[in-house]
Amino acid sequence: MNQLFGIIPPAIGNLTNLVYLDLSINHISGKIPPQIGSLSKVETLFIFDNHLNDLIPFEIGKMKSLEVLLLDRNNLSGPIPTTLGDLTELKTMYLYSNQLFGLIPRELGNLKSLTYLDLSTNHLTGPIPSELGNLINLIEIDLSKSQLTGSIPITIGDLTELKILYLFSNQLSGFNPRELGNLKSLTYLDLSTNQLTGPIPSELRNLINLTEIDLSKGQLTGSILITIGDLTELKILDLFSNQLFGFIRRELGNLKSLTDLDLSTNHFTRPIPSELGNLINLTEIDLSKSQLTGSIPITIGDLTKLKLLYFFSNQLSGPIPSELGNLKNLNGLSLYENQLTGPIPASFGNLRSLQFLYLNANKLTGPIPASFGNLRNLQFMYLSANKLSDSIPKELAYLDNLEELIISENQFSGHLTEHLCQGGKLENFTVNSNKLSGPIPRSMSKCSSFKRQLGKCKKLTDFRVARNRISGHIPPEIGNLKGLQGLDLSANHLVGKIPRELGKLTLVNLFLQNNQISSNIPMELGSMTKLESLDLSDNKLNGSIPTFIGDYIHLFQLKLSNNKFGQNIPMEIGKITQLNVLDLSYNLLVGDITPQLANLKVLVNLNLSHNGLSGLIPKEVGSLTGLQDVVLSYNELEGPIPNNKAFMNASLEGNKGLCGNVTGLQPCDRPSSVVKKHSMAKGRKVILITVLPVMGALLLLYVFIGVLFMCNKRRRVRDVERRDGDGWLSISMLDGKTLVDAKFCIGQGGYGSVYKVNLPLLGNIAVKRFHSSYRNIHPKSFMNEVRALTGIKHRNIVNLYYVEMRSLSSILSDEVESKKLDWFKRVNIIKDISSSNVLLDSEYEARVVDFGISKLLKPDSSNCTALAGTYGYVAPASWGIHYRASKSSTIDHEQLGDLLDERLPYPEDRVKEVLIFIIKLACSCLLESTKSRPTMHFISHKSSSMDARPHTHVKRVL
Repeated sequence: MNQLFGIIPPAIGNLTNLVYLDLSINHISGKIPPQIGSLSKVETLFIFDNHLNDLIPFEIGKMKSLEVLLLDRNNLSGPIPTTLGDLTELKTMYLYSNQLFGLIPRELGNLKSLTYLDLSTNHLTGPIPSELGNLINLIEIDLSKSQLTGSIPITIGDLTELKILYLFSNQLSGFNPRELGNLKSLTYLDLSTNQLTGPIPSELRNLINLTEIDLSKGQLTGSILITIGDLTELKILDLFSNQLFGFIRRELGNLKSLTDLDLSTNHFTRPIPSELGNLINLTEIDLSKSQLTGSIPITIGDLTKLKLLYFFSNQLSGPIPSELGNLKNLNGLSLYENQLTGPIPASFGNLRSLQFLYLNANKLTGPIPASFGNLRNLQFMYLSANKLSDSIPKELAYLDNLEELIISENQFSGHLTEHLCQGGKLENFTVNSNKLSGPIPRSMSKCSSFKRQLGKCKKLTDFRVARNRISGHIPPEIGNLKGLQGLDLSANHLVGKIPRELGKLTLVNLFLQNNQISSNIPMELGSMTKLESLDLSDNKLNGSIPTFIGDYIHLFQLKLSNNKFGQNIPMEIGKITQLNVLDLSYNLLVGDITPQLANLKVLVNLNLSHNGLSGLIPKEVGSLTGLQDVVLSYNELEGPIPNNKAFMNASLEGNKGLCGNVTGLQPCDRPSSVVKKHSMAKGRKVILITVLPVMGALLLLYVFIGVLFMCNKRRRVRDVERRDGDGWLSISMLDGKTLVDAKFCIGQGGYGSVYKVNLPLLGNIAVKRFHSSYRNIHPKSFMNEVRALTGIKHRNIVNLYYVEMRSLSSILSDEVESKKLDWFKRVNIIKDISSSNVLLDSEYEARVVDFGISKLLKPDSSNCTALAGTYGYVAPASWGIHYRASKSSTIDHEQLGDLLDERLPYPEDRVKEVLIFIIKLACSCLLESTKSRPTMHFISHKSSSMDARPHTHVKRVL
């Protein structure tokens, strides 16, 4: 080996007496000069491992004395010269790892002395020439890693001295020839990665010297040979990725020399034979991706030399045998995607050489064994999608080589484990979809503590704790995880702000949706320019959408829905040209839809619904041909919709001003629009000509109109109350939104709701809004109530003015406010109407705002009504309506406790006597006979005499 470079000089052909030429392992380039054919006495030619290119010169066939030709590991191209067939003394020819193409010349069949032929790793095409069967002295033939087609010629069976046959990684098809059974000297047979079909030839049983069989990655069918057990010298048996079926032969247990068994990705059924436990020299076994059933045999625990055990993606059931804990040399254990049940054996703590453990997607139960703390070499542990429970054991902190811990979709509870970054190698921590609670441990993210305790967790790239019950704030120390690329804290109970320290990270994915995070998006997040997915939806974020979001040029998913973002959609969002999904729905956005959205050429889903957006939909957005799902409903948009298929099928309801040829919209009046635009353009010219002369006149006119407007406003304020021609009561200058917003509602009744309204000059008043059908169905009752309220003057009847407190009904339903309404205040409220229609002022003094007795019934009809009212305050019967008392009209002191509100302390004696009197009075109002009931005059008189407090506080009805 030297460092020669340059080309082979043509003058080399002058060395006619040369016998041995070795130029191998240099940096020689260029082509092989044709003059080399003059070296007729050369027996050995080594030019391998250089940078030769171009063709192999056909003159090389003149080197009649050549016995060894090694041109491998160059960049030689073109076809193999047919003149090589003239080198009848040739014993070894290596042309592998070049760029040769074309057919294998049949003339090579003339090389009767050839013992080693390697043409692999080229671009050879066509079939294997049958003439190669003439090479009866051949010991090794390697035609792998090319593009050979056709079937394996049966003449290969004539190569009885052959020990190595490599035809793998081609495009060979057809059946494996039976003649392969003649190759009794064969030790290595590799026909893998072809398109060979049919069964495994039974004649392979004759190849008793075989140590390796690889028939993987084909299309073989049938079952494993029953005679496979006769190949006792076999060390490697690879039949994976075929279409073999049936069951795994127990005769495989006879192959005591076997070290590598791979039968994966076939269609085997039935259980794993226990006889495989006899393969005591086995280091690797792969039975994955079949349809194996039954339990894992305990004899697998006898394979003490085993390093890799793959049984994943089957239908294995039952518990994991504890005997697997005997496999102390095991590096990898994969049992995922089965139906295994029961606990994880504690004996797994003995597998101290284990580097990866995959038990995910089973039905395992119980805790993670504390003995897992012994697995100090473990790098990957996947336990997700099981039914594991209990807390995450603190012993996992001892796994200082752990790189990935995936335990999502289980039933783990308790707090997140501290100090999981013991060795500083943890890259992926995923505990999604569990029942974990408590805060995120600061030790998970605080690099200063890692220096002291955990050796820095700088390698953590993925942290997922989604769909748990994690509470508290996002610790700002998480910003110290410099290598973090994925952060998923979604669907928890996190509160507070997004820490500005997240801006230190180079995140690719950030998922914080479905929490209770508030405040605005910190400006520091503008540095996260490598973000590809950002989801902050379903929180309480507010403020405006920051303009720096336009710097997220790699973003393909942006979800900010269900927050309280306001102001305009920033035009900078148009810079995110890779965006596929944009969801800003259910916010408080206003203004126009920015036309820069037209720059989002790959946008597929657009949702801006339930905002306050107004104006036209930009026509430029119609150019987004990739749009599939558009939702713009419930805004204040107007004008024509873009001519785009996605908008034709879009959700647009709740926008009164939109038009277009879409179901549910009015057609646009296009001709008028054109005329209008033309007129507007012409009008602008006229204005420019006339605006200066009339400027002063217009200014004076505006001032005059303003004065008139103010005078008119004051007149309207003074006329807040008026009656129209029909005698109906109406109120002017009333904002209609007040009577539909629930936050202004202070009481509800059977026929309508009462709202708090603030009017100029009058201040707060109470307004009753009737249900739509009430006025038409009960006009007489409605008028009676209006006359009563406007005609009666009483200190406890509301006279069109607002009372400070809420209704009695709402206060009784409030756990805090109800306690302020003590027994002294309650005994002073005697009601004969719904508690929803009694308002309380700041001193808890009752004010009546409704008259249920105003309802008139037909005198000759049968009338009945259902029991109504607030618990503890059922109204007495009005005329002609019969109730049946649910309690006796008599009551003693012992029964009083069953009737009182438990939220208040037991009343004092003086109040207790009054309460008993009120209950008796109420019961007398419920007597079946109306003649036996007391009159309202009697009730008013009796209520006046109650002396729970000074009489100035006693309220009388009517």
